[in-house]
Amino acid sequence: MAGRGGAGEAVGVSGMGDERLRRWRLVLGGGGADGTGCELGGRDAAMDGALQALYGGAGDKGGRKQGQERAAGLGGSAPAVARWLGDIRTYFPSSVVQVMQRDAIDRLGLSALLLEPEMLEAVEADVHLVGTLLSLNKAMPETTKETARAVVRKVVEELEKRLATRTRATLTGALDRSARVSRPRHHDIDWNRTIAVNLKNYLPEYRTVVPERLIGYGRASQSVKKEVVLCIDQSGSMAASVVYASVFGAVLGSMRSLNTRLVVFDTNVVDLTEQLDDPVDVLFGTQLGGGTDINRALAYCQSQISRPADTVVVLISDLYEGGIRDEMLKRVAAMKASGVQFVTLLALSDEGAPAYDREHAAALAALDAPAFACTPDLFPEVMAAAIEKRPLPIPDTAVA
Repeated sequence: MAGRGGAGEAVGVSGMGDERLRRWRLVLGGGGADGTGCELGGRDAAMDGALQALYGGAGDKGGRKQGQERAAGLGGSAPAVARWLGDIRTYFPSSVVQVMQRDAIDRLGLSALLLEPEMLEAVEADVHLVGTLLSLNKAMPETTKETARAVVRKVVEELEKRLATRTRATLTGALDRSARVSRPRHHDIDWNRTIAVNLKNYLPEYRTVVPERLIGYGRASQSVKKEVVLCIDQSGSMAASVVYASVFGAVLGSMRSLNTRLVVFDTNVVDLTEQLDDPVDVLFGTQLGGGTDINRALAYCQSQISRPADTVVVLISDLYEGGIRDEMLKRVAAMKASGVQFVTLLALSDEGAPAYDREHAAALAALDAPAFACTPDLFPEVMAAAIEKRPLPIPDTAVA
């Protein structure tokens, strides 16, 4: 059973051969056809029971005749689910717990039980859980909302701790380098660019370049140097991207040299810039699901641009356009022609590229706006390149 790959944490059977059988038994889930002949006891039996409760349903083919069905063991009972959530946290590491919770949401309808506060207190919080909670936001009773906000805040704070320092450092350097000066102090000289523009003054007899013109790094002042517009598709498939983009939006919004705007859209457009100081408020201001009108969203973003040559627009979308395709592409072309740096991300997450509209991605690439999936760790470098107007660090695995 593919879903049981994380089951090898416990110990209790001696000998390499027995240990291998034990692991196979936990993976296959028992039954007459598993071929291991291995009996489990104690902690191993408890682990097997937790796995069976989740993976013993329609997806389980090991040891079951064709057409024979076994129901999963959680049912719709909140106490049973709470016990199961406690069990898996006891027997498995956090990374495996998160995978099992995600599978439980998909296979067993656990999302309905997340509307109960005691369930939220029992789960292991991660980005995917936050996405699920946001999709349930409108159906969530008042008694659950405070608990849900606490869960979301915990995840957001952990992401900020991981991402904020490096993002600020990377972008501060990019802003400094983008503010070039012609009479720099010695320690501010950009030697690579200075040598490049003075190669015509090379003296072969002295094997040196006479630097008639110095180019230096400017120092970003407290005034606004660049405008950033994050335009985020809030359709259901983009849940993880919405979470990461909201965190990055808050980090960028805290930098005085950047004027950051955050816009989310489905068929409607919502400007959440005023809530950027608290990414939890931003997240609860989104509404995952619904249609997609990229053209309308870009029209709004375009209307907010006052300094195109100093503006970076980041569209985060799988590009499934429900609006007017040709108008969308014309808007991108017009923004680029005016000097806007336009970045298209198919995803901003650790999950790789989602399903996406390949025709639209190809059309954007033809406009010199290639679409690619971006991990949170790469995002600061992408933004730095856009700010400095240099080629984007597109991953080798880029899809468009």
